[in-house]
Amino acid sequence: MPAQVQRFRCLKKRWAIPDARHQQRTDRLVVMDTKRPTVPEAEEILGGYFPVLDHGFVALVDYMGTDRDIERAARVSYGAGTRKVSQTRGLIRYLQRHAHTTPSEMVEFKFHCCMPMFVARQWVRHRTASVNELSARYSLLPLKFYRPEQPNFAHQSRVNNQGREAEPAPTTLYREAVERWDALREGAADAYGWLLEENVARELARIDLPLSTYTQWYWKIDLHNLLHFLTLRVDAHAQWEIREYGRVMAGMLKRVAPLAYEAWLDYNVLGTRLSGAERAALAKLLEAEDGGLAVRDGATGLSRKELGRLGLAGREIRELLAKIEAPERPDFSLDLADMRDAAEMEEKMDAAVPVVDRREL
Repeated sequence: MPAQVQRFRCLKKRWAIPDARHQQRTDRLVVMDTKRPTVPEAEEILGGYFPVLDHGFVALVDYMGTDRDIERAARVSYGAGTRKVSQTRGLIRYLQRHAHTTPSEMVEFKFHCCMPMFVARQWVRHRTASVNELSARYSLLPLKFYRPEQPNFAHQSRVNNQGREAEPAPTTLYREAVERWDALREGAADAYGWLLEENVARELARIDLPLSTYTQWYWKIDLHNLLHFLTLRVDAHAQWEIREYGRVMAGMLKRVAPLAYEAWLDYNVLGTRLSGAERAALAKLLEAEDGGLAVRDGATGLSRKELGRLGLAGREIRELLAKIEAPERPDFSLDLADMRDAAEMEEKMDAAVPVVDRREL
């Protein structure tokens, strides 16, 4: 296989792997014990690839730390075997509830991700991770392009300038869009291959590939910043495509640090912030009584006009009404039947790399 073709590394779990000069001696491979904190549920998916969209994926390559490491960092003590799970859970929930974030920075995740370039450009706005992206100046890009499925193809939203309508656009419009996409991508791929055959520098040959082209990177981030990323990217207001990546990564988080995952769901995903005016509105309706909540005497509700007098604009009123609706608890659990191994993903991407028959110079 040509040296310039971008290849996957063979991902191994925490085994003692002989170096490349001794790969033929795999019959002597020894599984070694580790003193590092591990989680069986996380080890089960380590190095496994979960497909996202039509050609993308996310793999948990490695992790450092667990729920217990958050507690140990918070208490600055080891206390191994002296704490109950309920005590660890209580502390983690307290830390998350009060935004004490430093202990969660002690847990880290390393992912291998493949996504369309337009998703990558949204993703990289989170500048709190270490990123190493596939270089199209050095490697040949697999010519894989993202095509939205018909249910996710919609008109521009009438109320959100950066979103789409919930209902899909007509099938006839979708078919025409696909025809135009295919024609554009075929032309771009043909031009890319021709420029490479003419030995034009790869950094120039790539410049007209569309934003639908898939790219890859390794992405390492601590738990605190991962939670911030996921809070924004699994939200219903985020673009659907990046939400799909957030959904899979949240499932991986659940396996590494289930107590932190639970607290994140409760306080970040399902929780909400209230403005001063919103608190004032609720205080007109509810009061504390005997350690619980009770309806205030004489409270009959608040009209839109009365909410306006409290300082809430029309959009704020709509958002408040949405906040007080009981949230539906999402389930980001991974389906292990979806997991693929590295070799399968490698083969898929290698097959999409253009075969270059260079002209004689």
